[in-house]
Amino acid sequence: MVELKIEIKQLIIDALNLEDIDVNDIEDDAPLFVEGLGLDSIDALELGVAIKKRYNVMLETDSKETRKHFHSVQSLAEFIDGAAA
Repeated sequence: MVELKIEIKQLIIDALNLEDIDVNDIEDDAPLFVEGLGLDSIDALELGVAIKKRYNVMLETDSKETRKHFHSVQSLAEFIDGAAA
């Protein structure tokens, strides 16, 4: 799962064009939105599309489950890993 988390971090950086941020700057359990990385709802949409394309998983728009999955890199990795199983 370590490799998956690194892939997700790089996907976040690439999909959102985050300059001056490296995969090592993103903590696994840090919140991605508001606090932590400080992403917003537009970032969520772009990231959702990138995740769908990269991992072929469906994310419900604006659901409590999706918000839970998007909490951190750790929660995204668990969701993607579970969806692939």
